[in-house]
Amino acid sequence: MEDPEQRLVFSGVDARTDATLPAWYERARPEAEPISFAEAVRRLPRATETTVAYRNPYTDEWVSTERFSAIVEPSRLQEQAADRRRSTDGGTASDTATAADGPSDPLFHVPTSSYAIINPLDVYGPLEDVLRETEYEGRSLDELVFGEMRQYRGGGEVHMDLMFDGLNVTLPGDRDPITMGLTSGYDFFGNHAVYVEGFARDTACANSIRSLTDRETIKHVGDIGGFDDWWRDLLRQLGMLRGDLAAFIEDAQDITLDLTVVPFDLETFYDLLDFPEYLATQAATDVRANAADPFEPNMWTLHSGATYALTHAFTGKEGSSLDRYVRTANDILFNPESILESVQQTYEQRVAATTDEDGQTDVERQAALAQIERVADDLTAQVSQFEARAERLRSRFEEPT
Repeated sequence: MEDPEQRLVFSGVDARTDATLPAWYERARPEAEPISFAEAVRRLPRATETTVAYRNPYTDEWVSTERFSAIVEPSRLQEQAADRRRSTDGGTASDTATAADGPSDPLFHVPTSSYAIINPLDVYGPLEDVLRETEYEGRSLDELVFGEMRQYRGGGEVHMDLMFDGLNVTLPGDRDPITMGLTSGYDFFGNHAVYVEGFARDTACANSIRSLTDRETIKHVGDIGGFDDWWRDLLRQLGMLRGDLAAFIEDAQDITLDLTVVPFDLETFYDLLDFPEYLATQAATDVRANAADPFEPNMWTLHSGATYALTHAFTGKEGSSLDRYVRTANDILFNPESILESVQQTYEQRVAATTDEDGQTDVERQAALAQIERVADDLTAQVSQFEARAERLRSRFEEPT
C-alpha cells in the first residue's frame, strides 16, 4: 500500500491512561513513537471556510463571490501570511508551497454544492468520552485502544485503524489471536464522507482484514448531529461482530479447494479473481507456507493469502483502488460459493477466447470446465449456512441494538 505522508501511532485515549502498545504491534511498527489517541486527533489538520474570488482577465481584478467557499487549513494560512511578511520586510521567506507542492498548501477543496465541514475533533472527540465510559471484561476501552492514523494529500485525507487489545478472536491450536477493531476516515476533498466499518488484525501475520461490515457514513452535508450515540452503537455491535467472524473462520477451515482436481494452480486461482500478477504470486506463496495441506488449502488459508498480499505487497493507493481487492478477498471467507462461480465464469470466458477457427474447443479444456463445475457443485452443498450469517455480518453496523 502506498506509504502515507505521515503516520501517527497511538496507544490509550489520553496521557492519563496507563496503556502501552501490544508486543506484536510494536514488532510490526518498531520505529513508532506512540502518543495518545486524543493527541493524535489534535495533530490532524483541520479545515475552515474562506471567501472565493475569481480573476477578471479584462481588468486584472479579483472579484469575490459568496456563491462558493474554499475549504482551507487555518494554520497554513497563518504560515503563508508570515512568510509573506518576512519577504516584504526584507527577510528570507521560506519556500511557501503552492497547490502543486502538496502538504503545505492551505487549500483543500472548493465545493460545488452545500458542504458542511466535519473536523477530526468533531468526529473523534466524542469517541474519547465513549471509550472512557465503555468497558470490556472489566477494563475500560480507553486503556485498550491503540492503532494508527495515516495522512495523505497534506492531511486532507485521513484513514485510521482503531483496535482494542484483548478484544480478540481466538482460533483453535497454538496460534496468536485476531484483534478486533474499526477502520475510520474522511477527506476534505468531497470524495470520502466520514466513514467507519468493521476491521480486524491477524496478530499471527499482521494481516489487516478490512471491510468486515458495510460502511457506515456521515456525509458532509446539512446539519451534522452529535457523534456520541453513533459511536456507542458501533462499539456495542463490535463484540457481536467478533462472534460472527469466529464462526466464519471455523466453518471456512472445514471447506477446502482440492487443487489436484481443478485445472489451475494457486497463482491462477487468484489471477482468475482479477488479482494482478504480483499480488497473485504473493498470495500463493503465503498459502503454500501456511496451509496444512498445500494441495488442498481451506478457504480461511486462501483468504489469509489474499489479505497477506494486500497488507504487505499492494502498491496502489488506499481507498477505492484497494477496496475492490479487499471485497474479493473477503468473499473467499464470507461467500466462497460466489468465488467459485466467479472463477468458473472467468475460466469459461478464457476457454471461449481460445476456441479454434472451426469453433471447436480443445477437449482438455472442456474436461477442465467440467472439473471446475463439479467442484463448485460440491462446494454449494457445504456453504448454505454462510448466506444468512454473511448478510447479518455485512449489516451489523446498520441495526443498532
